[in-house]
This record gives sequence, C-alpha cells and structure tokens, in this order.
Amino acid sequence: MSVALRRLQSRPSAANEALEVPLSSEEREAMVGAASVKLEELLDILRIDHRNDPNTRGTPQRVAKMFVNELLRGRTVSPPPLTDFENRLVYQGMIVTGPIDVRSTCAHHLMPIRGEAFIGVLPSAEGKVLGLSKYDRVVDHFAARLQTQEELVQQIGDYLWQNTAPRGLAVRISAAHMCRTQRGVRAGCGRMVTSAYFGAFAEDAGLKQEFMRECASLEMAPR
Repeated sequence: MSVALRRLQSRPSAANEALEVPLSSEEREAMVGAASVKLEELLDILRIDHRNDPNTRGTPQRVAKMFVNELLRGRTVSPPPLTDFENRLVYQGMIVTGPIDVRSTCAHHLMPIRGEAFIGVLPSAEGKVLGLSKYDRVVDHFAARLQTQEELVQQIGDYLWQNTAPRGLAVRISAAHMCRTQRGVRAGCGRMVTSAYFGAFAEDAGLKQEFMRECASLEMAPR
C-alpha cells in the first residue's frame, strides 16, 4: 500500500472540518482512486450497469473526482491567504459586500445547497481592510465541504473574526436546500436564512438593522 493510501486511512474528521494536514496532489489522486472503487460497488448494489451503459461508463471516476477536487475541496486544502490593505484614512464606517454565491452540499443527504452570502465589516482604526475578493474566496472555501447552513455561517464568521480583527463582523446566508425541494416534502423554492454576529454587531441592535437594510438593497440591485 502506498504512503498516500496509508495516510488516507488515518483518523477521519467531521464532515465540515478540515483534515489535520492538507492533502498533497498524490494523496488526492489516491483518494479519487479509492473512492471510485467504492462508487463502482454502490452502482453494482443499485444494479446499474456502469461497464456497458455509455451513460454511466466512467461515472464512478467522474463522481469521485467531483467530490475530492470540487465539492469537498475545502477539507483537503489550506484556507485562502487574506490580502489586506492599510486603512490609511482610518475608515471606520460599515462595509457590506454581497451577494456572494454559496454553493455547498448538505451533510444529511449529499444534496446541493445554493444561495447567497452577505458580509458586513466595521474596520478598526488600527487594523487593515481586507480585499473584497477575499470574502468570496473565504465563503467558497468553507462551502466546499459537507455542510449544514447553521455551521457554515459560523465557520465563515469565526475565520474572518479571528484573522482580520475588525470592530464588528456580520455574516448572513440565504439559501435553498435541494434535500428539501427535490425529496421528502418537495417544498418548492423555500429558503433558509442564518446569521452570525461578532463584536459591535452582536452588541448593537441598530447596527444589525443597518446591516440587514444594506443586505436588502444589495439583493434588489441588478447583478
């Protein structure tokens, strides 16, 4: 057994937690290979001919690559570096960015979660201002795991709060869950909203209301 495969058999972690050490390209390839074998077994159990049917021939390999390199990428790679800029004019007003696309996968049924995130920041006078595209990358990183929306919004907030040191931080996600619309009750286009507040946003109801007003205006703006 290769070293890469042996390390893949180390202690598993929670579905939306990063592995203790990011995987190398060799280890990711080994994970894809091992997962594709199990997916072949699953299709065999479901009595789906993935060897002769042109529609499903190669499907186990494709699905394994999708999970490892796309849907679960945020567990196997390091978080994105945060490029920041000097707050030269000591700007301390509210910054709100969004909507940021959220594409994740439900941990309960392995079905898509699709929606938008909004992030509000109150910079500190002594701190720096984060480049706007970095918020998109942080959302994408934590969404690329098996998630629940409640934990996703908290993970995004915790990471930004700990690594950018603003006076206040707010994160809001509004999303539709395919595990609700494509199965079970099949509830049309119902959505779920979750929020996380830190610092000044957690302490001041007026700031929360202002953040929500800005989110509403960004939602209505043409994209």
